Amino acid sequence: MAFDDRFRLSAHAVIVDAAGRVLQLKANYGDFGWGLPGGALEPGETIHEALVRECREELGVDVVVHRLTGVYYHAAYASQAFIFHCALPEGAVITLGDEHSAWRYFALSELSAVQRRRVDDCLNYDGAVRSARF
Repeated sequence: MAFDDRFRLSAHAVIVDAAGRVLQLKANYGDFGWGLPGGALEPGETIHEALVRECREELGVDVVVHRLTGVYYHAAYASQAFIFHCALPEGAVITLGDEHSAWRYFALSELSAVQRRRVDDCLNYDGAVRSARF
């Protein structure tokens, strides 16, 4: 089967600090918005491989992957986003890649409705992978 770029798959990390705030990166492309670390799968990659690769490219560190917590369909992008609960290794120093200009931790109340839903599902994981469509 040929790779079809009309339908996209992506993997993203929910990383929180000690205060429960969520790490977001400011993009240097598109709408220049803030979003979770992660990105699109490349042909032949698993979701775990894509998550680790994207986070290494964007953060300069290998994240610790705890669990898959949700899969969300985004109609505007014809995409499925896999959301993982992750952590930074102890003592990690974030070094942004070329695609992002800044990083910071956001309180849940500062997130968009879609991001807040995905992060809430992640942080309140009860053993069941959640899904929703936006």
